[in-house]
Amino acid sequence: MSTRKRSTSGSKKTLKEKIVQIYEAFFRGEDLASGNPNFWDEFFLLKPKVNFIETELSKLSVEQLNTLKDNLNTLFAKCVSMLGHDHQIRVAHSFQTLCALIKAGFARTNLDMNCEIIDLLIGSGAADMILQLLIEHCSDILTSESPVPIKSLCLKMLVLMCSGNDNIAQNPFYEYLMQHSIFESLVNILCQTSGRLELGQDAVLLVTLMACYRKTGSANPYVVKLSMLDDELALTAYAQVVMASLSEFNNRYVQSRQAEPQSSWLSSLTSMVGSMFVADEAELRIGQVKANDAGLLALYQSVHLNRHFVGIIAQSLADVNPPSISPTDSEQSGQMIAADGTNANSAGGTDKTSGNAPPAFDFSTQPTTNLLATYLEYCSIIMQDTRSEAAYHSTKLCFLILTCVSEDEYANSLMHDPGLTFRVPLHRLPMRHRKSIADKTPPFRPLVCALLDLIVEFTLSHLMKKFPNELYELALGVILRVLCHQKRCRLRLALCPWRELWAALIALLKFLHGSDSSLIRKFDVFALATQAVNILNLFVTFGDTFLPSPQSYDDLYYEIIRMHHVFDNLHAMALRYSTGESEFRESAVRLSAALINVRAIGQHFKPKVEVWLETQKLSTPSQDQILDVVRAHYDSLTLKLHESLDAYERYAERPPVAAFLSSILRSVVSVTRTTTDPSTIDAHRLLLECNPPLTPTATSIP
Repeated sequence: MSTRKRSTSGSKKTLKEKIVQIYEAFFRGEDLASGNPNFWDEFFLLKPKVNFIETELSKLSVEQLNTLKDNLNTLFAKCVSMLGHDHQIRVAHSFQTLCALIKAGFARTNLDMNCEIIDLLIGSGAADMILQLLIEHCSDILTSESPVPIKSLCLKMLVLMCSGNDNIAQNPFYEYLMQHSIFESLVNILCQTSGRLELGQDAVLLVTLMACYRKTGSANPYVVKLSMLDDELALTAYAQVVMASLSEFNNRYVQSRQAEPQSSWLSSLTSMVGSMFVADEAELRIGQVKANDAGLLALYQSVHLNRHFVGIIAQSLADVNPPSISPTDSEQSGQMIAADGTNANSAGGTDKTSGNAPPAFDFSTQPTTNLLATYLEYCSIIMQDTRSEAAYHSTKLCFLILTCVSEDEYANSLMHDPGLTFRVPLHRLPMRHRKSIADKTPPFRPLVCALLDLIVEFTLSHLMKKFPNELYELALGVILRVLCHQKRCRLRLALCPWRELWAALIALLKFLHGSDSSLIRKFDVFALATQAVNILNLFVTFGDTFLPSPQSYDDLYYEIIRMHHVFDNLHAMALRYSTGESEFRESAVRLSAALINVRAIGQHFKPKVEVWLETQKLSTPSQDQILDVVRAHYDSLTLKLHESLDAYERYAERPPVAAFLSSILRSVVSVTRTTTDPSTIDAHRLLLECNPPLTPTATSIP
C-alpha cells in the first residue's frame, strides 16, 4: 500500500490569529465595522497584540500614515468609549490597545517632527471631548472598586502618556491633565489598602511628573494640591512607596557585598546594580543609579513642597498595608523587631508596625523603619562613586533633599529627639588606610548623629583630583543648618561625632591648600574654605551653647592647636592671592578674615604650651597635659566676634538648580518610557486570578 509523503517545502500556509488578521486589514485602511454592528464589542474580547501594533505603525510611510489617520482616530475613540463597559476583559483590552497606540504614536512623532501625537491618534477636532472622557474614565476606575489589574493598566497608560517625550513641556497630554486633574484619584490609590503595593509606585511617579510640569508662570494644580496635602495616611503611604524602592536597593547592595566579600567595591556595586537594572555591561557606569532617580525626584518634590511630609519622613513609619498573617507569625515578627532594632523609644509601638512590611521587602529584619534612616543608608551607598555623571547627579539630588530636610524646624526637632532613636547602617568606601566597613549592629542614636556621620564620611572620602566642589558646598550647608538649629534650641547631644567632624573639616582645608594650583582653575577654592572655617568659628564662638560638655569644648581647642599649621598655611595662601590680580581676590580676603580666631587660638596657646614643656622637661606631652595648660589660659585669650555665623540663605530653586532638576527629570522620563512595557501584562490571567469571570469570554470573532 502506497502512502503520500507530506510536503515539507514550506508551501503550507501559516495560520494567523484572528486579531492579527484584523490588525492587518486595519492597517490596509479597510473599514471592518461596516455591516457588523457588534464588531467592536467582539473586537475587544480578543487579546491585543501590543508589539504588532507598535511594529506596524512604525513601518508606515508618511502617505500611508495620513491615509490611516481616520482609522487610528476611530480605534482610539472606541477604546476610550469601551472603558465605561461593565465587562472587565473588554476594559483591560481597551487599556492595552491604548497603551500600544500611545507608545507607538510617540515613537513615530519623535522621529517625524511634522507629526503631532494628538492629531495622529485622536484628531484635533475631537481631542478635547475624547481626552476629557478618557481622563474621567480613568478617575472613575481609580476611585472605584475595579480590580487591581484594571487599575494597574490604567496607571500604565497614564505613565506612557506622561513619558512619551523627554521634554515634558512639549508633551501635549499634560495640558489636558492640568485641565482635568487626577490628583485626588492618585491620592485615593495611596489611601486604599487594596492594591497599594502594586499601584503605589506608578501613582507616586505620576504625581511627581505632574508636579514638575510648568512649575513657573501659571499655576500648576498638582503643585498646589501636593503642597497642601495634609492627609497623614496618604503622606505615610507616599513615604512607604519611596522607602520600599530605596530599601530594595540597599538590601541588594548588602547581599552583593556579602556574596563577594573579597572583591573590590566598584566591581561589587556595578555587579549588583547591573543585575538589577541593565544587562549590557557597557552601560553599567551610566545605568547603575538612574533607576532610582524617579524615587529620589518624588522624595525631593514632596520634601520641597509639603511641610507636612518633611515631618513624616523623620517619624517611625507604620506599615499602611499590612498583609494577612497568622497570630503566630505576628508574634514572631514582633520578637524579631525587638531584637533587630527598630525604633527603641518612639511612642505608639513600632514593634507592631514594622513586622507588617510588604512581602517583597522584609523590613522586620532591617535595622531601619524610617524613611530618613533608610534614605541615609541609601546616600552612603550612592555617594561612594561620583566619577560618572549619572552617579554625580544622583548624589547631588540626595544632598539637595538633605538641605530641604535640615532647614525644616519640625524635621530638625524629630532628628534631634533623644527619645526617637534608630539604627542606621552607613556603608563606607574602602580606602588604602582602611577596609570597607559597615556597622552590622549600629547603636541606637538620634537621626542627626547618622546625618553628621554621613557628611563626615563624604568629606573624608572624596578628597581627590576630580574634586566634587558642588557636593562639598551642599554638604557643608547641611552641617551649618543642623548646627544653627542646635544653637538656637540649645540642644546638647553627646552622641554626635564632634571630634570626627572637626578632623574632617581640617582635612578638607589641608587638601584645599595642598591642591590650590589645580583647583583654583575650576572653582572658587576660597569660598569653600571659608564655609569650612566658619563652621569651626561657629563652634569656637557658640559651642558652649550646644556642645555636650566643657570637655568637648576643650577637645575643640586641642584639635585647633594641634593642627594650627593648616590654618597658617591657608592664611598664607589667602594672602598670596589677595595681593595679586586673581579673579578670586575678594574671596581670598574674606578667607583671611575668617581665619582670625582659629589662628589666634594657635598663636595664643602654642607659646604657653612650649613654656610649660620647658619647665616640666617634657618633649611629648599627653593630651590631658596640654588641655590643663589650655584651661589655665582661657581668660587671657582674646577673640573677635564674627557676625552672621549662624545665618544661611534658605534653599530655593534658582536657575542653576532648576536646570539641574530639568536634566534629572529628562533622565527619569526616558528611563520610565524604556522600562514601561504594556506587552508584558497578561490582563486576562491577572483578572482570572483576581476575580474569576461570571460570563464566558470569546477567544475569536465568529
